[in-house]
Amino acid sequence: MPSVTTSPPEEESARSAYREYLAEREAILQHKWLLSQKTGHDVGFEAALTDWAHHHHVAWRKARGK
Repeated sequence: MPSVTTSPPEEESARSAYREYLAEREAILQHKWLLSQKTGHDVGFEAALTDWAHHHHVAWRKARGK
């Protein structure tokens, strides 16, 4: 019977951080799409990131329990 191994806490922490990064990136990309639709042109990732961080980041983290 194969043994079940668990990942070290550091590895699980890294996975959790990466999942959080992916969720945040997805929120920024959605915001980029909305801003681009609103303005009628692609606003670019940097502009969307700056706007999202300024207007939505704190509320987004609170909603995620962070």
